[in-house]
Amino acid sequence: MREWLLVAVIVGATVVGDLLQSAEMKHVGELTEFHPTGLGRYFAALARRKYLILAVGFMAVSFFAFMKLLSFADLSFAVPATAGSLVVETILARVLLKERVDRTRWAGVALVAFGVALLAQ
Repeated sequence: MREWLLVAVIVGATVVGDLLQSAEMKHVGELTEFHPTGLGRYFAALARRKYLILAVGFMAVSFFAFMKLLSFADLSFAVPATAGSLVVETILARVLLKERVDRTRWAGVALVAFGVALLAQ
């Protein structure tokens, strides 16, 4: 039971962190200036994005929860179980971020979901 609770924390924190990060990076835009001044301006702009900072916090929660999970669960369980974040992220990327998801990606999501379901048995 505690394994699945930690998996839920990991998946939830990963999904929220990745969605916030993707939204903020789309807002800031692509890095186009590769000289030191341009890089400095770009990283300064990133450092001021509150949701990007929040995304880093969620990713830290995910990382430390994963470390805790590994302290009592096998790696052969932890990695496939936390891959469920791919399923949730793909659905939310389509719904919230309006990203295009092709059939190949949906097929991969279905396979991952099936694999996680097998772990739950």
